[in-house]
Amino acid sequence: MLQNPYGSKKSYFDQGNTRSYEFRLEQLKKLKESIQKNETNIIDALTMDLGKPEFETYTAEIGIVYSEISHTIKKLKKWMRNKYVATPMFLLPAISYTYPEPKGVVLIISPWNYPFQLIMSPLIGAIAAGNCVVLKPSNKSIRTQHIISKIIDETYDEEYISVVEGPGSTTVNPLIEAYKFDHIFFTGSARVGKIILKLASQHLTPVTLELGGKSPAIVHLDSDIDIAAKRIVWAKFLNTGQTCIAPDYTLVHVSKKEELLERMKHYILQFYGEHAEESQNYGRIISNDHFDGLIPLLEEGNIIYGGNHYRQIRYIEPTLIDDVTLDNKIMKREIFGPLLPILTYDDITEVVKIVRANRYPLALYLFTKDKEVENYIMENIEFGGGCINHALSHVVNTYLPFGGIGSSGMGRYHSKYTFDTFSHQKPIYKALSKFELNVQYPPYTEMKLKLAKRFLK
Repeated sequence: MLQNPYGSKKSYFDQGNTRSYEFRLEQLKKLKESIQKNETNIIDALTMDLGKPEFETYTAEIGIVYSEISHTIKKLKKWMRNKYVATPMFLLPAISYTYPEPKGVVLIISPWNYPFQLIMSPLIGAIAAGNCVVLKPSNKSIRTQHIISKIIDETYDEEYISVVEGPGSTTVNPLIEAYKFDHIFFTGSARVGKIILKLASQHLTPVTLELGGKSPAIVHLDSDIDIAAKRIVWAKFLNTGQTCIAPDYTLVHVSKKEELLERMKHYILQFYGEHAEESQNYGRIISNDHFDGLIPLLEEGNIIYGGNHYRQIRYIEPTLIDDVTLDNKIMKREIFGPLLPILTYDDITEVVKIVRANRYPLALYLFTKDKEVENYIMENIEFGGGCINHALSHVVNTYLPFGGIGSSGMGRYHSKYTFDTFSHQKPIYKALSKFELNVQYPPYTEMKLKLAKRFLK
């Protein structure tokens, strides 16, 4: 760890080194080139840390980063331009605009579940916005942490971008306490998010929190059950369920429950085979500690598929659980593993009550053909983002923001929205002549008051 990863960066930023379009563009290109050079090492690290299949590693960790860099390079000049807005008549002649200004030195803290993508995505926006950056990858995905450090060390001077390694409590907490970062971007659990927010408040540092929650998949009676089953199974068991926007539980209309379960079993077998522990398409739990936290959740309800687990290889079979109530442990916390509780409802109004028992999910997935049902859910449930008749796909669209609401997070990012997060939109009013009405200046008269009332109404 650097003795002072903040001070040299503040000086480097204050000298104006990061502000030009040419500089930012070059740094983005260098990042992409370095990732390409280290692609095999990244894949190997993610395989060792999480047992990720190479396809998942490329699409969800590396390819999505390439795509975001390419999109940012293409759009950067446009994003950096002043944004002109209207000027009220009584303020004319003048122009008004916002000037996107880099915030300064920012801290990005990432989790272990998508340890490469979830640090690179905010980094891309921070570079594009013209900031200096301190990166803190997760210590739990240790091999990926090392390859991230290697990429950054080989690509950038430490006074511009650097990495700190080690346990969060002994690295992140002292960093935030000691230095007044200009923005902190944290992805992780709500528990740690609260700590970050409290520490940041001492310096009044703005914070983006990308957290989690119990994200429901709702399968209405009119939906295509086969499609719903296929897409929910894929979204749930991707990365062995260790995805912040994975369907945490499924709510299905009681009349379609058995059909949905049968199709889910079909797709689990189709995707991973009868012995998922032998599948090249199925990963592993990150650690023994996380494994040990998941196993007690199997004790309640009725396991209707799966349930097998082997601690020595950190394997938990894709599992469907029936007869679950809101009082069960599995419905009291975000699961973050390959266990999928199935609940039923008779009327769509029940869905709102059930979801509100774990309010503000990070994502929601609704399967229906009924526009009225779609509108009802949209209007009555607060959630970060989601899909209609699909799952996870909203996070891949570079034109959509990603973020939570309430306990699932604050702020948003991805592409242009990341650029905005790491920028201060400085509002500017520019007078274009000496002419003015002089209404605002003392002494105030009845005529001036009449004019003011005419304009300000």
